[in-house]
Amino acid sequence: MDPFILSRMQFGANITFHILFPTITIMLGWLLLYFKLKFNRTGDHAWMEAYFFWVKVFALSFALGVVSGITMSFQFGTNWPGFMETVGNIAGPLLAYEILTAFFLEAVFLGIMLFGFRKVSNRVHTLSTFLVAFGTTMSAFWILVLNSWMHTPAGFEIRDGIAFATDWWAIIFNPSMPYRLVHMLIASGLTVAFLVAGISSLRWILGDRSDAMRHALRTGVFMGAMLIPVQILVGDLHGLNTLEHQPAKVAAMEGNWETRGNVPLLLFAMPNEEIRSNDFEIGIPSGASLILKHEFAGVVPGLNDFVAEDGTIEHPPVAPVFWAFRIMVGTGMVMLLLSWVGAYYLWRKGEMPKLLTYAFVPMVFSGWIATVAGWYVTEIGRQPWLVSGVLSTKDALGPISGGMVLSTFLMYLATYFVLLGAYLFVLFRLTVKASKSATEKPETGAAGGTALPAPGPNAVPAE
Repeated sequence: MDPFILSRMQFGANITFHILFPTITIMLGWLLLYFKLKFNRTGDHAWMEAYFFWVKVFALSFALGVVSGITMSFQFGTNWPGFMETVGNIAGPLLAYEILTAFFLEAVFLGIMLFGFRKVSNRVHTLSTFLVAFGTTMSAFWILVLNSWMHTPAGFEIRDGIAFATDWWAIIFNPSMPYRLVHMLIASGLTVAFLVAGISSLRWILGDRSDAMRHALRTGVFMGAMLIPVQILVGDLHGLNTLEHQPAKVAAMEGNWETRGNVPLLLFAMPNEEIRSNDFEIGIPSGASLILKHEFAGVVPGLNDFVAEDGTIEHPPVAPVFWAFRIMVGTGMVMLLLSWVGAYYLWRKGEMPKLLTYAFVPMVFSGWIATVAGWYVTEIGRQPWLVSGVLSTKDALGPISGGMVLSTFLMYLATYFVLLGAYLFVLFRLTVKASKSATEKPETGAAGGTALPAPGPNAVPAE
């Protein structure tokens, strides 16, 4: 019944549920624009069939992202009032910029994007798709600016315990923001790539051989194959930045207790904070030193450096960060293997073997797993700080009872369980319906796609 622990668990549950949906919409908007531009250029109606299917997934994800984001923001006032009291002069404007420059774009043009294909000109519909995609990216930009500033605060001064902005340029482009932004955008791209590839593989298994399905499948597989090596490079750069500004987080990620050289890259270990050591280790000799310092004898910081003289621990919980990091990296390695093998078969042979197609189906939400694990590394790894070096998490807690937090926490969990179940059910029904429609209606236009009703004025004429 500790309100501090319960409040952290509640906010963790909220952010875990919320991040699932922006992770999809950020890059799915750009994928929809790609489908639309391909239709505009080729006149192949199969691209618009793919657009129509995935725009429904976008709308579904967008709706749940908005709802869960609102409940998450409430907790700044109910559970963590110290956050806004201390850094509200910085956090408030950044959140306002997100509403003004991003959410309004999404809200205004989403309706045209969803329902306007036959009611407005093709140019206006394409422009609306672009503006919605741009809005989702701008939303991610401002949220990640604030989150990055909480990790590497800059451009402010403290007066009477309150943070005041002194340099908005330094606040926005704080030391970790560029790395964190690019890392998250690529993570969204990988989430969408494997979602599209996995759903399209399921449609193939259900008997769908339409051009729309094939276009989406190839796009998802090739998108994943191109993005995953870039993400590995960006992740390495982000790790080096974290080592510079948050060494305690890196020490927890590596499970390294003593500052030393020749630190192994641990593949498996059981971190034990009571004895401040690992009970069991399997690792690659000097691997961590090589990755983090680019030399075998490179010195890597240890967790024992972050214990105060009075015994106060100033590093994050080790086991959650250690294991979340390995889940993220392990999922990425599976993504790399599957996407490259899939891309090879699609490029050289035009289709994937049946077994490989089946393998893509359980990878539908692999992006969710990797993203959530990565966020756990990021957010748990910042502890015991809410704003690094400025505001501790405990100091932000409001006067709230454990019983009140527990009751709302359980209510949130029940609601999220129902909503997530409904989301997965609707997504599955959309997939089955699209597959059934494709198999039962073989009529196609000259371009190879199912014949579509006439689009709005100034649209590409049907071939």
